Amino acid sequence: MLSRRDRLMATLRGEAVDRPAVSFYELNGLDENPADDNSFNIYSHPSWQPLLQLTREKTDRIIMRGVPFLDAPADPMVGISKTETAIRDGNRYTTFTIDAGFHKFTSRSMQEPDVNTVWTLEHLLKDEEDLKAYLKLPMPQFGGIPNIETVLSTEEKLGDTGIVMIDTPDPLCIAASMFEMGEYTVLAMTEPELFRKLLDRFAAILYPRIEAVAKALPGRLWRVFGPEYASPPYLPPRLFHEYVVGYDKPIVDSIQKYGGFARLHSHGKLHDILDHIAATGASGLDPIEPPPQGDVTLKYVKERVGEQMVLFGNLEISDIENLPTDQFAEKVKTAISEGTSGKGRGFVLMPSACPYGRILSPLTMRNYEKMIEIIEN
Repeated sequence: MLSRRDRLMATLRGEAVDRPAVSFYELNGLDENPADDNSFNIYSHPSWQPLLQLTREKTDRIIMRGVPFLDAPADPMVGISKTETAIRDGNRYTTFTIDAGFHKFTSRSMQEPDVNTVWTLEHLLKDEEDLKAYLKLPMPQFGGIPNIETVLSTEEKLGDTGIVMIDTPDPLCIAASMFEMGEYTVLAMTEPELFRKLLDRFAAILYPRIEAVAKALPGRLWRVFGPEYASPPYLPPRLFHEYVVGYDKPIVDSIQKYGGFARLHSHGKLHDILDHIAATGASGLDPIEPPPQGDVTLKYVKERVGEQMVLFGNLEISDIENLPTDQFAEKVKTAISEGTSGKGRGFVLMPSACPYGRILSPLTMRNYEKMIEIIEN
C-alpha cells in the first residue's frame, strides 16, 4: 500500500495508484486548532473534533501555503494606506483605506464569530473613475528571495501523510475582487483595454514572484485561483480566453518548467471554457462541480481533458451537508466511477469547499465518514 504522500505524487505524475486519493480540500487536520480560544475560531467547538481527527488519520492531506519573500523592496502603499479593525456586537469589522492625495480609496469587510468567512461590505474600487485613479498609484517592485521555510516545515510535520500545495491568485482574481461583481463584469465587458491595464499591473509583480518560488521549491503542486471570475455567465468565452488563458499560461509555464504541477481552480460552469482551460497547459483542475452547480459531468470533463489533467472533485459541499447518507453515497460512487474509468492522468475525490459554520451537524459528519468508507472499500 502506498503512503498518502506517495499516492498523491503518483497521481500528479499520472502513475498507477492503489486507490484514488481523497482530500477534504480546505480541511487538513493541521491548521485547524481546537485549543485556540479566539472567538472567531469555529474549530474550537466540540462538534468539529471527530471530523478533524478523521481528516488527520484517513485523508490524503493537501495543505495550502503561500510563500512570503525576505528582503523585498519597500511597498510604496505602506506610507499612504492603513488598516483599522474594530469589534462591534461581537463581529469584527475591518476598514482599509488608501489616501493618495489626488484620490481616496476605501474597502470594508465584516466577519461573524460563528461563520468562518469574511463578507465584503464595500469594495475598494467602485467605478471606472476609481480604476483610472488606482492605475496612477506607484507600482510595487519585485525583489527579495522566497522564504521557503514555511513550506519545508509544513512538509516535515506532514511526513508521509500528504503534501503541500502552493497557493497563488492570478491577475484576474486580484483585479476582479476589487470591484462589486456587477461593476466588474460591466467594466471587463465594455472597457477591455482599460481592464487589461489593471491585469498587466498585477501580472508584473506576480510573474517574477511565481517564477522565483517555482525555482526555489520545484516539483510541488500549485493551485492557481481566479479563472472562475471569467466563466459563464459572468463573461463570454472569448474574454475567458483573453483574461485567463492570456494571463495564466505564463504562470503555468513557470510552475511546470521546474517540475511543478499547476492546478487551475474554477467553480461553476465549464462546458464553454473547458478547451480554453486546457490551452493554459495546466496539469490539474478543480473542483469540477456536478450539475446543477456545474453544467457538465465528470465523465465529460475526463473525456475532453482527462489525459492532460488530474481531476479534483466532483462532490458538492451542499450535498455533504444536506443529502441523506444513502443518497450521498451514490454521488460518491458516481464520482469515483467517472473519475477512474477509462484513460486519464488521475483523479482525487474532493468536495467543492468545506463547512463554515461553528456547529457541525451529525449528518455532515456521517457523510464525510461515508466518503472514507467508500474509498477504502
